[in-house]
Amino acid sequence: MQVKNLRDYSMKIGLIGCQNSGKTTIFNALTRSEAQVTDFSNAKAEPNLAVIDVEDERVTRLSEMYQPRKTIYATVEFIDFVGVAGGAEKQGAFSPELLQLAKNTDALALVVRNFSNEIMGAPGPLEDVARVEEELVFSDLIVVENRLERIEWENKKGKKSNQTLAEEALLGKIRGQLNDNRPIRRMDLTEEEDKLLKGYQFLSRKPLMVVLNSEEENFGRNAEILARLQENHTVVEFAGNFEMELSRMTSDEDIQLFMEDLGVEESARSLLTRTAYELLGYISFFTVGADEVRAWTLRNGEPAVAAAGTIHSDLARGFIRAECFNYADLMACGSEKGVKEKGLLRLEGKEYRVKDGDILNIRFNV
Repeated sequence: MQVKNLRDYSMKIGLIGCQNSGKTTIFNALTRSEAQVTDFSNAKAEPNLAVIDVEDERVTRLSEMYQPRKTIYATVEFIDFVGVAGGAEKQGAFSPELLQLAKNTDALALVVRNFSNEIMGAPGPLEDVARVEEELVFSDLIVVENRLERIEWENKKGKKSNQTLAEEALLGKIRGQLNDNRPIRRMDLTEEEDKLLKGYQFLSRKPLMVVLNSEEENFGRNAEILARLQENHTVVEFAGNFEMELSRMTSDEDIQLFMEDLGVEESARSLLTRTAYELLGYISFFTVGADEVRAWTLRNGEPAVAAAGTIHSDLARGFIRAECFNYADLMACGSEKGVKEKGLLRLEGKEYRVKDGDILNIRFNV
C-alpha cells in the first residue's frame, strides 16, 4: 500500500530572540542555509524558513537492511523570526503576520547573546531571556483581554452558556498569571481546562528552550549562567559562529577534528533536535519494507491507533491489529525472521502505547 501522511508531522521550531543575538547564525548552522547575517536595522521583516531531516542512525541502518526504493527521515522546520527591537515592548514585539507564524510552531527556541558586540556591548543573557518572556506574556495578555471583552459583550446580549462561563473563569485565572508576568506554561491546568484552551495557541504556553549563543573563547565556561537559566528553562549552549562554519564542511574527518578542537561532542543540529523531542515528549516509530523505510513522529504515550492515523486515516478507521517489534530487537536478531523465531514479534491492539523505536505494520480493513 502507498502510504500518505495526511497531517503535517514536521516538527516546527521558531527561533526568537533580541536583535543581534545570533539567531540567523544559529539558523544557518542548524539548516546549512546561507541566510544573510546582518544588522537588524537593515534586515527584512520576513522570517527565514528551512526544513531539515532529523539525523537518526536507526533510519540509516534500517535502510541498509531493507534496501527500499525510498528512505524518508522525520523532519524539522525551523523558522528564524525577526529580532525583538528596542522599545518593542511599547507596541508589541511581533507583527500580526509573525505572531500567526509563531503560534503555529510546536516549540520556541530563544537565542540569547553571550558574546560581546560593538553595537550592543557586553552580553546580558539573563536579562534578554526575561525581556523576551515579557513580550510573549504581553502578547498573550492582549489576546485574553480581547476575548474577555467579547465574552462580556455576549453576556450582556443574553448569550451566556456553560461553555462561555467556564471559558471566562479560566481566562480570568490566566489573566492573573499574565499580570504577574508569569508564562502560562507554568500553570497546572486540568484536562478540561486544556480542552477549553485548544484553539488559542498562546505563545507563553508553548514549550520553550533557551539557546545560549557563546563565542568560541568562552564556550563551555559558563556554568554559573547555565545554572541560572536552567532554574526555569531547558538550556543548550552553542558556539554559533563555530557551528555555522562546521555546517559548511564536507569532510567527516575535518568535522571531527574541528569539533574535538573546541570540545564539542554533538552538532548543534543533532543536539537541538534531540532536546526539542525531549521537551515536547515526542518519539519516533518506523515503517519498513521494500517500497519504503520511514520514520514517523508521535507523542510519547499515544496508542497504536494514533500511530496508524499518522500514517493514513484509513489505517486508523479500519484498524485491526498492529504487528510490532522493536528496532533494538531487530538489530540484535539480524533479521525479521530472527525476531519471529525468538518470539519477539507481537500483535498489539488499538490501546497499545507505542514506544520509541517500535516498528509497526498495521493490519486494517476498510
